[in-house]
Order: sequence, then structure tokens, then C-alpha cells
Amino acid sequence: MLLIGHTLLLISAIGTCCLIIAAWRAWHLGARTATPPVTNQPITLLKPLHGAEPALLANLTTFVTQNRNGPLQIICGVQNPADPAIAAVEALRTAYPDTEITLVVDPTRHGANAKISNLTNMVAHARHDVLILSDSDMAVAPDYIARIVAALDAPGVAAVTCLYHGRGDAGPWSRLAAMGISQHFLPSILLGTALGLASPCMGSTIALRRETLAAIGGMAAFADLLADDYAMGAAIRAQGGRIALPDMLLTHGCVETSLAALAARELRANRTIARLDPAGFAGSIILHPLPLALLGAALTGWGMVSLAAIVAALGIRFVLALLVDRAAGGRTAPLAWVPARDLLSFVLFLGTYFGRSVDWRGAGFTVDAKGRLSAQRDK
Repeated sequence: MLLIGHTLLLISAIGTCCLIIAAWRAWHLGARTATPPVTNQPITLLKPLHGAEPALLANLTTFVTQNRNGPLQIICGVQNPADPAIAAVEALRTAYPDTEITLVVDPTRHGANAKISNLTNMVAHARHDVLILSDSDMAVAPDYIARIVAALDAPGVAAVTCLYHGRGDAGPWSRLAAMGISQHFLPSILLGTALGLASPCMGSTIALRRETLAAIGGMAAFADLLADDYAMGAAIRAQGGRIALPDMLLTHGCVETSLAALAARELRANRTIARLDPAGFAGSIILHPLPLALLGAALTGWGMVSLAAIVAALGIRFVLALLVDRAAGGRTAPLAWVPARDLLSFVLFLGTYFGRSVDWRGAGFTVDAKGRLSAQRDK
């Protein structure tokens, strides 16, 4: 048991060092480059919607109020004619009558992935060659489109994606969920990109040209994949294209109102990653240094080495929380919640291996090794 305990303490120390690298990258998130010139390029912005999120209208408004010139077409899509998100789109149209806001209501299904079905129906109405796909729960700064276009115009760039932090929009559980994004997911991406181990492509933003989308098979190529953003990125890189990650931090509005909802969302993400990259996901255990240090201390005794590992692991989590909050311009959640969030993330990491099903919009699916969805639950 002593050997296991000392091994856990060593892994915890390695994880703390990794998070120091992520903290160094987070420090630079607040140091933005100069705003690029306002673009005149015609843009089609695609916003697939599903349900009335608490801050949906406010989130959509940030995409309308951009510092830009030139045509901007915003396409909002739903698949259910009774979807309450339609009311937010109508309110947006009323507030901004001079902006071209298209509402597509089309129940046609093109595969197991409802979001991709929605996007497939929406793309048919796109008028411009530069397409920006962005999830409904994102909010952006006024220079968002200018930065996206500047990045997309760089030599060798085929697509653009964006980092994001969490914001709780529906009470304490949503703030705890936001901590998972800001203090766990975002640092893992910062670390992966710093070490050259990751080239992310995320639903926060995928900007590309129409010809690039056609070259990777169009939306139909991703109709049965759960991790459609990941798959798009892989397809773009397979074509020799580079995915740019501009110096910009978007906001993801979290809406979880219970522990069950939080766990369902995070287990879905964990199990998807674990199926697509089992070795990489298993290796990410080092990014849980505090729980590992606590386990190591329990097995070796609460000596100076164990206490030092615990203090170091907890300290770097507090530093990361402060740095991300500084870059985001606001507090994600009380700092006193950091230890509890760390332990919850570790429990959900372990829970990934106790089942194959994922819950997505109230339906149960299993995910195969290629990320394909099957409509069935664990037996």
C-alpha cells in the first residue's frame, strides 16, 4: 500500500506541474492582441437552437451587436415548430429589424445527431461563403467576428475555433458546472495546446468557408457522430488544413439546475472522449492532483511530503481559478467551492468507466469507438 501511496503522490506532483504550465497559459489569456480592422466580408452565422435557455436572447444579442461592416446573415434553426426558442428569435428580430435574421423551422432528420440535422437544414439557406457555426449557449465580445475573420484569412488556415470559460445562468448547480469548464476543461486545453498535444475544434465556434465544408463531406458526414465538432476538426486536418485558435475567450452559459443534470452532461463529454481517445483520457488522470494527493496521503500517512502535495495541488487550482476569472472579467463561483469541484470532477472521471450510455437532450445513446451514436441504454 505504501508503494501505491507514493506512486499516487508522484502522479499528483506531475499533475501539479502540468497545471502550472496551464496557469502560465491562462496568465496570457488576459493580454489580448490589438483588435483587427473591421471586416467587410459577407458572413453567415449559424445558430442551432433547442429550447429556451435562461439567457438565450442575451446570448444571441451579442452576435448581432458586432463591430463590423458588410452583410451579416444570422440563421437560427429549430426542428420543433413549438420550440420555445422561437420566441427569443422573434424578439431578436423585433429589436434589430435592420439585421438579416432567418428562422428555419424544419423537422427533417438526417441521422442520430439532432444538432447536425438542424445544421444541415440551416446550411441550405446560407447565402454567404464564410460560415460561422456557434452553439446557442455562447456569448461573445463585440470584436468576435473581426477576430474570427482575421484568423481565417491567415495563410494555411482552413478553420477557426475558440476557447471559452463557463458562466452559471441558472443558480448554484450551474455555477458548479461553470467551474468544471473554467477550472478543468479550459486548463486541459491550454495545457494540450502548450505542449503541442492538442489541436482543438470546439462547438463554441467553428468558422470555415463553404468550400472547406464541401471538401470534408458537408454536414451529412457527421450526421451520426456525437462529437461532431471533434470529427469536423479531424476531417479538416486530414485535408491538410490548419485550425486557428485566436486570442479570444468566449462565454459558455451553463444551465444545469441539479447535480443529476451536471453529471449527465459531464459524463457524456467524458465518455465520448474516452471512446475516441482511450489512452489520452486515461492519462488525463494526472490533471486531478488534489484527489490523488489525498488518496496518497491516506495510504502513506499524513507526513510532510503528503501535506506538501496537497497544499501544492490545492494552491495551483486556486491560482488557475483566479487567472481564468481575471481573463473572463468576472468570478465563476466562490473560491471556497474549488476543493469540492475538484473532488466532484474526479468522481465523474472515475464514473466514466462505469457505463457506456450518454444522456443527450433526454434520450439515451451509446457511443462506439468512432464516436457513432446508437439509440440504446446500458443493459
